[in-house]
Amino acid sequence: VSPARADRCDDTAKQLAEAIDGIKVNFKAANIIYLTHPAAQEFSLGCKGDQYAVELYAKTDRKIKPEFFNLVGSAAAVIFTLPKDDAVTGTSRCLKRMGLLRGDKVNMRYKRLDMECTRTKKDTAIVVRRGLDQ
Repeated sequence: VSPARADRCDDTAKQLAEAIDGIKVNFKAANIIYLTHPAAQEFSLGCKGDQYAVELYAKTDRKIKPEFFNLVGSAAAVIFTLPKDDAVTGTSRCLKRMGLLRGDKVNMRYKRLDMECTRTKKDTAIVVRRGLDQ
């Protein structure tokens, strides 16, 4: 009989909770693990899907606080095994590009990660994912 193995996504969520203060693992539904943190309204980790290997989703108020930049950058560093400085640079670059010139939806690539930042009248969200082919 082969030993029971924990899901890789569960391991990643546990690593996030250990590495970043304030993150709590709530529950898992389908292939998404919902997390909570004081700096984010919504925070989740998506496990392997049709188009991507792993996905990080975070949402906050329209006016972004520095704690949110740090949270998203730190979480991306843990999930995608990047240096924290690179992860913070990429995520904050995506979030800061939204505005009058580029609009409310920005897609970019940074360090082999696909980032999609969107904002509405009330909130701002970022999705960071790595494709299956990378």
